[in-house]
Amino acid sequence: MDRFTLPRRGLLPLTAALALAPPRRAHAQDGSFAGINAMTARANAGTVGVIAGGVDGTYIRIATDLAAVLDDGVRLRIIPIIGKGSLQNLSDIMFLRGIDIGIVQSDALAFARRQRLFPGLDQRVNYIAKLYDEEVHLLAGPAISRVEDLANRPVNVDVRGSGTAMTSAVLFESLGIPVQITNDVQDTALDKLRRGEIAAMVYVAGKPARLFSAIPRESNLHFVPLPMAPSLLDTYLPAELTAAQYPALVPDATPVETIAVGAVMAAYAWQAGTDRHRKVATFVDAFFENFDAFLRPPRHPKWREVNLAARVPGWTRLRTAEEAEARLRIVAR
Repeated sequence: MDRFTLPRRGLLPLTAALALAPPRRAHAQDGSFAGINAMTARANAGTVGVIAGGVDGTYIRIATDLAAVLDDGVRLRIIPIIGKGSLQNLSDIMFLRGIDIGIVQSDALAFARRQRLFPGLDQRVNYIAKLYDEEVHLLAGPAISRVEDLANRPVNVDVRGSGTAMTSAVLFESLGIPVQITNDVQDTALDKLRRGEIAAMVYVAGKPARLFSAIPRESNLHFVPLPMAPSLLDTYLPAELTAAQYPALVPDATPVETIAVGAVMAAYAWQAGTDRHRKVATFVDAFFENFDAFLRPPRHPKWREVNLAARVPGWTRLRTAEEAEARLRIVAR
């Protein structure tokens, strides 16, 4: 007899005990299930999943700020979720259950559209707000002084499908520089760069990026300038990295030129009247009504770059966001 088999002599007393059990116990069990179902419904009624980025990036810190400011545990609960990059976030917003909102790079929509990656993307994914600009960090060893020096050398661009990989493809193609692409996660790439196994790594993130905060001054690593080329003007903005953000990597009086791409808070455009539409609308209203709280410490400094009235070329704004921003303008008059 194994441990999952009852002895035969035990079956009759057990059967009799079950038969004699008062009916009210069965009703109590049904009531328990009903209670659990009610608790489940309440727990999910105001819950919104926000797909963000990796643990060292800015997206996940923005998502945790959203939870810290807006999550009241009753009317609205926000679950920040670590994501795998802008293209994957677009896919997750469209197809993954429990994901209603995500943070993506502004160039991701045009890239996905050109590649015909997701059917109906323009109609199904709209933006809530443009958040801030993310800087392209090109970190290299002492042998690399110009981006042209990377020709035919190994350069890490994060995992396939990530926003960094997408921007890197556009960047190197636009500049006409052939590189050997590697797709390690960023912390692994940083270790390889320190050991000289790759020539450089690209990381698109809002400055200051936490990944680079612990690099010592004596590391011999530095940021490579990315001057704004004519081929990049239609998609990107000029930016710079300074010693104030990266004291160990940037000389005090010599900011490093780079380019930047916008970060966008996007949402699935649920049909009005559905439960998912109601939850997203609740989130949007709370976001606009409490926006001032994001401008104060300890929230990420990138919040202070956000202009709620900013438009994102090539994107359609979520109607509830348009309405919330219009109400905010009326109140501000």
